[in-house]
Amino acid sequence: MPSDPAAVLLDMDGTLVDTERLWWQAVASVAGRPLTAVDVPHVHGRTIEDVAAYLGSPELTGPLTDAFADRIHRDLTVVRGAPELLAGLAAVAVPTALVSASPRSIVELVLPRLGHAFDLVIANEDTERGKPWPDPYLEAARRLGAAPSRCVAIEDSPAGVAAARAAGCRVLVVSPAQGLPSVQAVRAWQA
Repeated sequence: MPSDPAAVLLDMDGTLVDTERLWWQAVASVAGRPLTAVDVPHVHGRTIEDVAAYLGSPELTGPLTDAFADRIHRDLTVVRGAPELLAGLAAVAVPTALVSASPRSIVELVLPRLGHAFDLVIANEDTERGKPWPDPYLEAARRLGAAPSRCVAIEDSPAGVAAARAAGCRVLVVSPAQGLPSVQAVRAWQA
């Protein structure tokens, strides 16, 4: 069996918590139009600033954040398998980092529901460029003192997968529908 990863770097939205539908609802309510498949590459896994710019209104950043936070307060679902995976990683002492495109205010709303003490939390404000740029994953690996090539990133969105791959991480792609893999599967992941 290969050696354990130096760290496991986990996305939040759509990976640990099923918030993508909440995000789409928030964007639709603030933008005044529903999102379609054409919008996906511009909104899925992207920062709130990127989405506001895509919508042509950078001033929507605050209202989008507020609308998203309101929905998280009312209807947050932890993805199946997340508590078990996080507990398993803690039990075998594999360092974990939460690497999110969401602003820290949103991350802070979600963290208590996860019941896990991450070794590091990277939010949107922690790097100059967000996903799909590699910066968030490179920063997480740097702060943990781990080579990106020895890290497993767990992601759900094309933007997040692109960021993790560009950083040189091994990437495990998941979806809320399938749930998260076992700790044994993550420890053995080589792709």
